[in-house]
Amino acid sequence: MPAPSKTIKPFWPPFAAGLALGFVLLLTFVLTGHGLGATGATTRFTAWLGMTVAPSATQANSYLGQMVENGNPLFSWITWQVIGVGIGAFAAAYFSGHLRLQFDGSKRIGTPARFAAALFGGLAAGFGARISAGCTSGLGLSGAATLSIAAFVFLGTFFAAGLIFSRLFRGV
Repeated sequence: MPAPSKTIKPFWPPFAAGLALGFVLLLTFVLTGHGLGATGATTRFTAWLGMTVAPSATQANSYLGQMVENGNPLFSWITWQVIGVGIGAFAAAYFSGHLRLQFDGSKRIGTPARFAAALFGGLAAGFGARISAGCTSGLGLSGAATLSIAAFVFLGTFFAAGLIFSRLFRGV
């Protein structure tokens, strides 16, 4: 007897997905008073880890200290938002039939090299997001929605850097 085939649902059309994201962003502003973001959660995790390992140094740090003043930094809205996004993404991939572990480009350069390149790229993007005071969702989407000049400068720079690096590392 053949194994039952799992039906894979198609992705949303880009226009519909963009409208849905815009609606979610609008609801976020209306219901919570702030926009979307992501990298702030990693910074709050770092502050929590610092309080666990070296509390006095973390409290004295001008950047991380302000995050631990009001108790556990993981209780921030942005931490719960990122956890919700992770759970939602997992559920959406599972129920649509798209859940799988995959390393794109691993046939050309090998899985370990591809994994190292992706890890380095993610760390570099995260570092850049913290330096620019926001990520593509926080500074890009939320900032652009409020017509922030910094958001448009960030988005232009982010896309230009992406185009340059995609040419330099083609096939990686």
